[in-house]
Amino acid sequence: MRMKSDGFPKSFVVVGVAVIALYFVFFYGIEGCRHRKGPWEVTFTTNTTGPTLLVRQNTLKVNCVIKCAGETTTATNLPQTILFDVPKRAVPFGKVIYEDLTQLPGVVTFDLFGHEVELLPRTLIVNKRAIAWNSQRSVELWPTNKPPQPPKPRPSWN
Repeated sequence: MRMKSDGFPKSFVVVGVAVIALYFVFFYGIEGCRHRKGPWEVTFTTNTTGPTLLVRQNTLKVNCVIKCAGETTTATNLPQTILFDVPKRAVPFGKVIYEDLTQLPGVVTFDLFGHEVELLPRTLIVNKRAIAWNSQRSVELWPTNKPPQPPKPRPSWN
């Protein structure tokens, strides 16, 4: 006498494969949404006025020059372009004091010779003052207009 199979193992395998497929679809869909606008692209260079950052973000149509006039750097590997697509990128001069790259382009905050410069998708913030992005923005930072308190790193939740 032969026993009739109830089909449970077959159903279990089908449901398992469907769950795994849905997991990958959702995971890569969310990752695609997180990365679709692309990262901040910052070129660190120097010229006669001092160290300079060229900030670009193609999706947001940001093209900005930040000049640190009157400052000097000992970096010799310039120009150097950094894509802020993953955390903790080393920069040739200045310091990254905060970054949130969960949803690109995200937020990147620099301490540039005592000036706090924050790249946000909606605006540029320099020394706690918002400056609207436009197609050819140029910002000059001088030793004489540094804030009285140096920028402090924000707590990291990593």
